[in-house]
Amino acid sequence: MIRLLLVDDQSIIRQGIKSLLESQADFDVIGEAENGQQAINQIEALQPDLVLMDVRMPIMDGVAATHIIAKKFPQIKILILTTFDDDEYVSQAIKFGAKGYLLKDTPMDPLANAIRLIDAGHTHLGPGLIEKVITHVSGISPAKNTIMPPELAELTPREKEVLHLIAKGANNKEIAKSLFIAERTVKNHVTSILTRLNLRDRTQAAIFAHSFLYIFEQDKNL
Repeated sequence: MIRLLLVDDQSIIRQGIKSLLESQADFDVIGEAENGQQAINQIEALQPDLVLMDVRMPIMDGVAATHIIAKKFPQIKILILTTFDDDEYVSQAIKFGAKGYLLKDTPMDPLANAIRLIDAGHTHLGPGLIEKVITHVSGISPAKNTIMPPELAELTPREKEVLHLIAKGANNKEIAKSLFIAERTVKNHVTSILTRLNLRDRTQAAIFAHSFLYIFEQDKNL
């Protein structure tokens, strides 16, 4: 059972999302909060597995709350669920420790799958959001990167293949199937990639790699 804390300043929205989430047999909404400060207080008392966090809220917004929660409760995962896809919100939320970012119009099945993936230790960004983060952070389009950085050159051919698929949004199971290797082997490659590139998690790897997709597509070894 995945224990969820729902954070949104609009009661009617919370109730609607809660009803949808509790239709899933493996979800349990154990608490609700209407701003970031309340969320922090609820976390101390309830210790949820995952927090679904809105962005714009009074008293303390979701980005600020994410920053505090990620530092104070690193074991608790945060999924931003909001109507706002502003570049700065997305990039700041990921920078501060959110493991996922989705819009509220995401259908129930993809939302449920994202929650399960994040609870299992993966990261998830909604369609088009990786591009927003790249543009906001680097100011350049993936297609404009034509020179391979030293960090990529140091990866093994197999690690480049795995990173290429991460950049395209594939999860470990999909990568394993595509490369005809065991899922455990994929996990080992991902760990090695993060270490070699000095990256914190899979989201950072996806963002980094996505900005060099042109190179991956042109590399005859991939």
